[in-house]
Amino acid sequence: MILDNIIEAKKEEVDYLKQSRSLLELKAAIRDLPSPRDFRGAISGKACAIIAEVKRRSPSHGILRKDFDSVSIASLYEKCGAASVSVLTDKKFFGGEKSYLAEIKKTVRLPLLRKDFIIDSYQIYETRLLNGDALLLIAGILKKEQLDEYLHLAESLGLSALVEVHSREELDNALTSGANIIGINNRNLKSFTTDLKTSLEITPHIPADKIIISESGIQTRKDIDTLMKAGIRAFLIGETLMRSENIEKKLKELLGKE
Repeated sequence: MILDNIIEAKKEEVDYLKQSRSLLELKAAIRDLPSPRDFRGAISGKACAIIAEVKRRSPSHGILRKDFDSVSIASLYEKCGAASVSVLTDKKFFGGEKSYLAEIKKTVRLPLLRKDFIIDSYQIYETRLLNGDALLLIAGILKKEQLDEYLHLAESLGLSALVEVHSREELDNALTSGANIIGINNRNLKSFTTDLKTSLEITPHIPADKIIISESGIQTRKDIDTLMKAGIRAFLIGETLMRSENIEKKLKELLGKE
């Protein structure tokens, strides 16, 4: 399975990182960094907040965009009204680069979400060093104890944590761990199929004081309208934008500006 391969590769990557730079060195390197930008604030209180994703490729669909320039794409997202930018940093499976975060941050004023497969607390400290403002925690690949620990650590470092779920069981774990930002992934990470019904089925079980983000499979403004009727106001969109011949036009359409 693709997910199993990703996790195994990520374990090897983290082991290598720990040998290259100790946790003590990493903690020292982030000590005097400026405070992260407010990801939660950026996606709250809007009728329609889109977290637009910078994503070169996917394991299931290959290269998504040939004329790929992470900074130019992120700048266009900001110009068109995105609330935040999600940045894929996994290289082996998604064609990402960790350097994208720092490069984008020099030009774009929006908060940056680091999108990767976090399986070790080391990566949370690393996210801070890489200039991320928020990070993704996938409930389906973490034990409950890990989720508790990682949420607390992220908060202590000033990072927002988007906790991604795909089932009621994962949602229960996220809520009891204290997650405030819940991402509902419409994509099944085992089969990589997508269904917007996942968001519609899980949303009613999320307390009103939580921020809900629908992720994956959103292609049209009609999709967003359907999700908004269910009470969802924030959306993470990647492949639809990356595949579009005209990113600016597509993002404006999704935001309801056209």
